[in-house]
Amino acid sequence: MTERDYSMLGQDGQRAVDTGLATAEWYHTDIPRKEMKALMERENGQAIRDTVLLFACMIAFAGLGIALWPSWWSAPFWLAYGVLYGSAMDSRWHECSHGTAFKTRWMNDAVYQVASFCMVRNPVTWRWSHARHHTDTIIVGRDPEIAVTRPTDFAKLIANFFGIFDAWAGWQRMVYNALGSLHPEEASFIPEQEQHKVIRVARVWTLVYSAVLISTVYWQSILPLMVIGLPRLYGAWHHVMTGLLQHGGLAENVIDHRLNSRTVYMNPISRFVYWNMNYHVEHHMFPMVPYHRLPELHAKIKHDLPAPCPSIFAAFREMWPALVRQRSNPEYYIRRTLPDGARPYREDLHAAALGAAE
Repeated sequence: MTERDYSMLGQDGQRAVDTGLATAEWYHTDIPRKEMKALMERENGQAIRDTVLLFACMIAFAGLGIALWPSWWSAPFWLAYGVLYGSAMDSRWHECSHGTAFKTRWMNDAVYQVASFCMVRNPVTWRWSHARHHTDTIIVGRDPEIAVTRPTDFAKLIANFFGIFDAWAGWQRMVYNALGSLHPEEASFIPEQEQHKVIRVARVWTLVYSAVLISTVYWQSILPLMVIGLPRLYGAWHHVMTGLLQHGGLAENVIDHRLNSRTVYMNPISRFVYWNMNYHVEHHMFPMVPYHRLPELHAKIKHDLPAPCPSIFAAFREMWPALVRQRSNPEYYIRRTLPDGARPYREDLHAAALGAAE
């Protein structure tokens, strides 16, 4: 059984460089340049509409939760607020980090900052982390955002539905950065000239959380934490549910997003919360296409992609047995079936990576 080193500082990262995985050209479905240019065109209208709706719902749900506090009648409103705070902000953070949600840069940056705070992800660190994720998607030792490691740790995976590990890790890293330190892994992918910004943001956030905690003690009520902080825990389940489906159970160390990413058809509410990231093969293959154009992109290239999962339930039914098998056999993964006539992928680099790991 091959041991995996998911650290950015470990031997698998060097192996990816040595075998050519870290510098290889990724597969892209052919699409006419004129059509791709049109798909990548940015606009403000849909993102403004979605953002106004998101924040209006958050204000309404939080307001009703506060008004009905501490009655149990407030619970449904806090649960709805939590999903928007602890899950919808995950997709807003993600899309605005690409700078594609809005045409106007400051709008992307403003939503990105708010969403990063809600998700407890330092906006400087995670902008560079996510760039690496797209450059080296699910390449062990290079991708810092592999959500499901092998062998599968089900206790951690299930606990993260309540933000137990990832949110706490975010708060711990916030304090660590606020004290003036960067973790060596952060320093490995954040340019030196950007590193001071990590510390500055962490210190501002620490002051905000300190004010919330002081308010909680002063009023002898957890109500301030119900508005800021705790929703990252009780509202995390939706972003974890959808996030696991992005790559869970699929191949590592391949340079074809059709094999390591999953597209899932979802209901309209989940698509709003997730901001169309259910079209995940399409997003990884062409990350500069705005979220609202992904269904159109999917229609244009689906002839070259594996069949999408028809629902969230169907996707978990495919993924979960694979995660179970990976507990005892980390080498196992779901092999995607490409349509007849689809261009193949480069198996040589995948085989080289596996051979070097033995």
